[in-house]
Amino acid sequence: MSETLSMFGALRLPRDILFGRKQRAALGSATASIGRRAILCTDQRQSAQREFADMLADLAAHGVETRVFDGTIPDLPMESIEGCVAAARDFVPDVVIGVGGGSSIDLAKVAAMLVTHGGNVEDYYGEFAVPGPVVPLIALPTTAGTGSEVTPVAVITDEQRGTKIGIASPYLIPQVAICDPELTVTCPPALTAFSGADALTHAVEAFTTLARPSDPMLTQEHVFVGKNILSDHFAKLAIVNLFTYLERAFRNGSDIEAREGVMLAALAAGCAFGTAGTAAAHALQYPVGNLTHTAHGLGVATLLPFVMQYNRPACANALAELADAIGVGNGPAEARAQAFIDAVSDLLARIDIPASLAALGLAADQQDYVARHSLDAARLIKNNPRPLDLAAMQSITRAAFAGDRASLSAL
Repeated sequence: MSETLSMFGALRLPRDILFGRKQRAALGSATASIGRRAILCTDQRQSAQREFADMLADLAAHGVETRVFDGTIPDLPMESIEGCVAAARDFVPDVVIGVGGGSSIDLAKVAAMLVTHGGNVEDYYGEFAVPGPVVPLIALPTTAGTGSEVTPVAVITDEQRGTKIGIASPYLIPQVAICDPELTVTCPPALTAFSGADALTHAVEAFTTLARPSDPMLTQEHVFVGKNILSDHFAKLAIVNLFTYLERAFRNGSDIEAREGVMLAALAAGCAFGTAGTAAAHALQYPVGNLTHTAHGLGVATLLPFVMQYNRPACANALAELADAIGVGNGPAEARAQAFIDAVSDLLARIDIPASLAALGLAADQQDYVARHSLDAARLIKNNPRPLDLAAMQSITRAAFAGDRASLSAL
């Protein structure tokens, strides 16, 4: 445990988490224990899979009437949300099931929220804007990265505002998460890489977020409460697993042991950041993703080493603890912290994550836009272990654009 961390812990998790091969076969029984009318939110590729047909058959065998909405669009633009909500309201479900990647699960969360409480999506932006429980949610991830199956967050794209926006509420945590690594075996190498890198970013940021005083009202006033002894347990599990298994899964998608290890890591990282929160890498990714139209996991992973380098003076002990966990570095905390940052950078390079924002596709004249608009994500900025202002964000953005971590070491 880090020297500065008090004995305070907090977690918000699903009622049931099922992990392991073949666990998808529990879907029918789990759903029937909650309701009898289920809408499934997924995408067209997933709805055509044999495993999806088996899920529908399992639900039918347990007396659950279903409707499928397979119009999920990556990054959740409004048109995808509106189509799903229209289908859900007409069907009047008593269970909403998300099957797929983070966008499908986030769509299920937003649909359940709007079917229950009405209004428009923008009514719920930010923290604690969902007024009460929503139609019960079940999540089955088919990628290993976002952790959305266990988190209180849904991220959507607001085209009118030109940005991604988060909705954060404990009411959006699924009641049941079913994590079956066999569903990830067909993920291509690139998707495996940036999904796993997303999980790594979740875990590192959760482990290094600002630890706050253990006020009894902390969890009542904030969705994300910062680094604590319970979230740390899951974050460290995720990081160790990703260093053990992510490159293996990237190089050989049929390596089921590696797929298990990466999916467990993504789940554990979700358990960690769903309460602790994330920080600057995610704040920067919002404008970067808007400008480059690249996958979320790709963006946060590209940014992660630079954010860690900037944050190192404020969280050297935590980073050193992670170095010890994966067996790199020696000597004082500062040296071990640097060894961990270097190890993260090396792992990301081995799975083909871009080494700079320029390589990701950001234009040189877009750097200040990214720095300015990253500060809009207040819930993430306040979590960062080192204070952030425009000058700090400009320094990180310029270093990340150039692929120059050394420029941040002197700050």
